[in-house]
Amino acid sequence: MTDRLPPAPAQAPSLAQLRALIAVVDAGGFGEAAAELGVSQSSLSEAVARLEALAGRPLLRRTPAGTFATEAGLRTLGHARAAVQAAADALLAAQEEGALAGTLRVASFRSTATHLLPPALAAFRARHPGVTVILLDAESCGGGPEAVRAGRVDAGLIVADEAPDLRLTPLVQDDYLFAAPSARGTHPVTLADLAAQPLILPPLRDSCHRRVRGYLTARGVPLTHIMEVEQDSVTLSMVGHGLGVTIMPRLALLPLPPGLVVLPLPEPLTRPLALAVLPQRAALPLLRAFTGAVLETLGKMGTPNGTGEVQEPAAPLLRTTSN
Repeated sequence: MTDRLPPAPAQAPSLAQLRALIAVVDAGGFGEAAAELGVSQSSLSEAVARLEALAGRPLLRRTPAGTFATEAGLRTLGHARAAVQAAADALLAAQEEGALAGTLRVASFRSTATHLLPPALAAFRARHPGVTVILLDAESCGGGPEAVRAGRVDAGLIVADEAPDLRLTPLVQDDYLFAAPSARGTHPVTLADLAAQPLILPPLRDSCHRRVRGYLTARGVPLTHIMEVEQDSVTLSMVGHGLGVTIMPRLALLPLPPGLVVLPLPEPLTRPLALAVLPQRAALPLLRAFTGAVLETLGKMGTPNGTGEVQEPAAPLLRTTSN
């Protein structure tokens, strides 16, 4: 036994200091972060300096190309995001589901934001008028899975098999279809058809491009005539003018312009869509209520059957032609 007291624990960083680190890394610079937070650059620099003093090492590296996290900063960043998120979630966890309030940030593909989410958002707002929902384009916020992991959004509509580490609620299986000018006719699509004309796809960074590329590569289809186009509407216009063909998810083809025919691929290709949240946040009343609203709405549309598989809707969103 000893009368000596254990050493005092090291001083813990403040949430303001952790927020400062996160803001500078996400913005890529002190000036940009200060503008986004609405604070002075000097106060932001002071907060980061105090955090670095507590850590005993630099957490940020300034370069002509911007400000980046050091290796120690990267290790700190994940815990900083979790701490800041947990502090906010402490109050969200205390809410009652019948009186929710706050802000809900949702990332989505443009196609799912157009055709799946609006009725769910309307139902959610009717039940929870105190919640403000901000809908963000998944590509513009760094990709749905990454935005959820980093805490930039609360929930994201994503391709399920791209983020097994997140808590996933299966929604629909969105099948990919072949689109070509109507003059092509409706005879079944072959692998030779997929190699015969220029193939118009979104940029390589897009998950749909990578999914289609993997499908074709696995089947020995040469990828020598691929054109990359950012906007789905531009792609469909180009296809309509005979500049190539495309392979797109069913939802992304809506509304289908005149002069096009859509057909099943020789072998099925799908993207399993799911609603993703951080596992430790899934039980929050706000996220439970939103997930429930999405599932209930899709069920009324005749889309999911509760296991993530697709049932044929009473009025299909887009009919395909096959022989």
